[in-house]
Amino acid sequence: MVLVTEAMIKQFRTSVEEIDEPLKITFKNIHQGYPTETLMRFLKAREGDVSEACRMLMECLNWRIQNQIDDILAKPIIPTDLYRAVRNSQLLGMSGYTKKGIPVIAIGVGLSTYDKASIHCYVQSHIQMNEFRDRVILPSATKMFGRHINTCVKVLDMTGLKLSALNQIKLLRVISTIDDLNYPEKTDTYYIVNAPYVFSACWKVVKPLLQERTRNKVQVLPGCGADELLEIMDYASLPHFCKREGSGSSRHSRDGPTDNCFSLDHPFHQQLYNYMKQQALIMEAPIRQGSFHVDFPEPHSEDDAKIAETIESMFLRPGDRSGLSNSMHGLRIRGD
Repeated sequence: MVLVTEAMIKQFRTSVEEIDEPLKITFKNIHQGYPTETLMRFLKAREGDVSEACRMLMECLNWRIQNQIDDILAKPIIPTDLYRAVRNSQLLGMSGYTKKGIPVIAIGVGLSTYDKASIHCYVQSHIQMNEFRDRVILPSATKMFGRHINTCVKVLDMTGLKLSALNQIKLLRVISTIDDLNYPEKTDTYYIVNAPYVFSACWKVVKPLLQERTRNKVQVLPGCGADELLEIMDYASLPHFCKREGSGSSRHSRDGPTDNCFSLDHPFHQQLYNYMKQQALIMEAPIRQGSFHVDFPEPHSEDDAKIAETIESMFLRPGDRSGLSNSMHGLRIRGD
């Protein structure tokens, strides 16, 4: 990992001080009172190259202005039934905090279907989760634990993972690219749990698409990962899919929707959704049904070719003994 020096930060800060007022306003929404730490994140994302870090930040700020990201928390997805459908097919939530006060974000990778709404709904929902984390959850954690907290840990549940999950790889790459370019260095560690046999095959496809700094943060835990995760968090903060014997995990929790952090009925999602509706009232923003369009980078077609080539080399080679080649039937790489 690159060592960020005071000289780098000073040079970067000087460049940022010269930006136009609209960019300064959206930058404040990013740094939440901690500009130096934010500059450090962008420097780490560009391996200490001040020029490249500055370019990255400027592109991020302009993206925020062009897509009205500062106002996105005042644009709830409605009607509620549509938002519930998004929550039931994009399994994402917050289960608690680590012992150091770092938010624990849970993601149901294996059972997320992304088939109940448009790609724009899923992208909007993802960005809203990011913004709520950065503008509400992290500042609250900072006050609660008495120290600056600006990152999270993520626990990825692979229960139910199938090769057909690669159908959604285009959408997942869009979301990953948005995070890489606009929310760098916000995750300390990615813990993978409940990994089935097919995970190793999917990982070989996905791994080359990730930034090296992201790959280095991934830890695959045995089983549901409870023993290892309990070293860094209390039982109450474990995601519901880590509290079960074996690998049994689903969209639904044994203890009901209030324990299932993916559910719209979970306290975290109730807080998030109510916050967005309140912000819409405060800002007197018109609430439109459906999704709020956000521009996102289109993945390169050559990347699709690389993915297809990797899949073919893994599963369609002569003499394949894994039996997985049959499960490739009907597999398509798509994003909408």
